[in-house]
Amino acid sequence: MTIADFYREMHGKTVAFCGLGGSNLPLVRRFAKEGARVTARDKRTREQLGELAGELEQLGVHLVLGEEYLENLTEEVIFRTPGMPYHLPQLDAARARGSAVTSEMEVFLDYCPCKVFAVTGSDGKTTTTTILSQMLQHAGKTVHVGGNIGTPLLPIVEQIKPDDVVVAELSSFQLISVGHSPQISVVTNMSPNHLDIHKDMQEYIQAKKNIFLHQNAFGRTVLNLDNPITAGFVPEVRGECLLFSRLRKVENGCSVNENGTIVFTKNGMETPIMNVKDIRIPGAHNVENYLAAICAAWGYVTPEDIRAVAQTFAGVEHRAELVRELDGVRWYNDSIATTPSRTVRGMLSLFPQKLILIAGGYDKKIPFEPMGEPVCEHVKALVLMGATAPKIEAAVKQAESYRPGAPKILHVQSLEEAVQVCRKEAQKGDIVAMSPACASFDMFPNFETRGDMFRDMVNHLQ
Repeated sequence: MTIADFYREMHGKTVAFCGLGGSNLPLVRRFAKEGARVTARDKRTREQLGELAGELEQLGVHLVLGEEYLENLTEEVIFRTPGMPYHLPQLDAARARGSAVTSEMEVFLDYCPCKVFAVTGSDGKTTTTTILSQMLQHAGKTVHVGGNIGTPLLPIVEQIKPDDVVVAELSSFQLISVGHSPQISVVTNMSPNHLDIHKDMQEYIQAKKNIFLHQNAFGRTVLNLDNPITAGFVPEVRGECLLFSRLRKVENGCSVNENGTIVFTKNGMETPIMNVKDIRIPGAHNVENYLAAICAAWGYVTPEDIRAVAQTFAGVEHRAELVRELDGVRWYNDSIATTPSRTVRGMLSLFPQKLILIAGGYDKKIPFEPMGEPVCEHVKALVLMGATAPKIEAAVKQAESYRPGAPKILHVQSLEEAVQVCRKEAQKGDIVAMSPACASFDMFPNFETRGDMFRDMVNHLQ
């Protein structure tokens, strides 16, 4: 069955799209064009949607807007937006009535005509996805990047040829309901995340495992041996299992030897690839991202392709991104750090001196205790903002190595105030980093907007 057959099946059916975000909106237009009876449901009001409301109604789309947008969810097919909890009472009730509840990524994985490389994990997803896509592009392949980054993939599925490859970053929200795993799957690491949406850590872990649980014997799964949770997944892998480790040798997969050489090992054969010093982007966590990407790409790219990317790839926006140097102070944008582990493994591990750190934001119900000791060790001034500021302060003050004033803790009401406070605190030779350890939703629509605003504010400093 092809995607064309699927659209023919949708003709005349009642189809609801819950949430008019980036992945659903192109599908609303497409399903309406294919003759489905489409309802677009969104929490925003008609005024907030603006011209989009009229445009959709002209296409014959029925709108259900406002706080009650999920009431009377009786359509035959329901597409949820990725960030929507899978077990919302309204969705469970719709399933009980016989509705098919699905998502853009579920349908894409069912109908994609080419090999899919997919990356998930708590940290490092976007960088690993980007490294992997660049390796495959350097090897001459036509690569489509999407999922949690890039463009929604289902609307372009008909343009994808069997010899192309897809590289997708997949979140736990996208994976929780899939019944079809990508052929090559990577789990970078696992630590507490999104516990504001998932009912508990076990549901979060189980969602991530769907990236490989439905593979057959010809699939490949890449797992982090240094992470206790992902190392525990090994017995459940049905196809080829490749491991990566920065700390020890692996029998099948990628590791770093005592000389700092990255080595791929398979069936007793060792292939040296490059030294960790050849990787342009800094940080031990980025070495791990390369190890993961090499395992996924092995057999599809050459060591020369891998080295070429490592020596030229300067990193992804909002990830330890040097914004500018002003009066001897370096300012870094690390807005991607939406979890404590991301901040600890990222910015707090990159430099020998103590930083001035801007942190805090939306509360995803993640514990901040693991952040306490690293902040005391690597931060001289901690500038806190957002809903989680009190929790981060408490975690730091409870750390064994905390002493009053070490680090100095300052509270601000906005990102703009944080930048101004850091400007006053910083002296020549200092590093200021915004690495929030939290999501942005209390103040900004997403981490990209937060990073863009930080970059703009820093570039306007006199």
